[in-house]
Amino acid sequence: MQGTVDGFTYGLVTPVTAFLMACLGAALGLRCTTRSLRTRGASRAGWLALGATSIGSGIWTMHFIAMLGFTVREAPVSYDRPLTYASLVMAVVMVGVGIFLVGYRGATPMALVTGGTITGLGVASMHYLGMAGMNFEGMFAYDTLTVSLSVVIAVVAATASLWAAVSIHGFLPSLGAGVVMGVAVSGMHYTGMAALQVHLHPGASPAPPGEAPTSLLLPMMIGPGCFLLLAAVIVMIDPLVVTDAPGRTGRPPGHAPLRGGPVTPAPARRRPAPPHESAARRTYRQSRSR
Repeated sequence: MQGTVDGFTYGLVTPVTAFLMACLGAALGLRCTTRSLRTRGASRAGWLALGATSIGSGIWTMHFIAMLGFTVREAPVSYDRPLTYASLVMAVVMVGVGIFLVGYRGATPMALVTGGTITGLGVASMHYLGMAGMNFEGMFAYDTLTVSLSVVIAVVAATASLWAAVSIHGFLPSLGAGVVMGVAVSGMHYTGMAALQVHLHPGASPAPPGEAPTSLLLPMMIGPGCFLLLAAVIVMIDPLVVTDAPGRTGRPPGHAPLRGGPVTPAPARRRPAPPHESAARRTYRQSRSR
């Protein structure tokens, strides 16, 4: 029996909120990636890890906020907790691989294509693993062509976002790139949902064992949501992340920064003695000049 699916049970509340969370996670992740380019060693790894976790958490939160509006009219739906958590780990880890690759290799074509592909596949894997964690008296079927389109959208969006992270250094342009990524991630999600068909088992009516969607998903989203707020605070209090201001060089105003090591000042030149100056006068003048 074909199930009747409603992806907008609460109207525009869930898709708009989900889109905003995707934009927030993407913008924070891109700014952290840009900030990492100004550092070395452990600091760079720390900023890249913060960026990867922000993007992964934002995408995951976006997905499950959108899924709060998903219902199957003929059968109640619940969620498997381990698979739901596993989809979060999947998103963070695979986004992290792409972020670290571009963060250390730069905006080379090979790094962008490889990192964008891994990140995009991570986004798509998170989506479909999260869908696999749904429990109801039936099964999902997907249209292969539409699923392929959703994966292509994820890969292209991820590649473009990684390019923006290492190529666009202005604060407002980076926010614009985060919005573009939020649009792409939301588009990927709803494209994937458009590929979905629900087939119910005969006589399916009782609720499957497990927790209701809201009672399970809302508490689980508290952690990623608080992390995104904390990441936003870290980003906003770091002036280099917000303004892209160059670091201090330790030189007084009006002096060019040092290049290639310290410069030894040239010794002061002494003025030559006048042609008819006496020896006593010359000795007295030289002693005064010292």
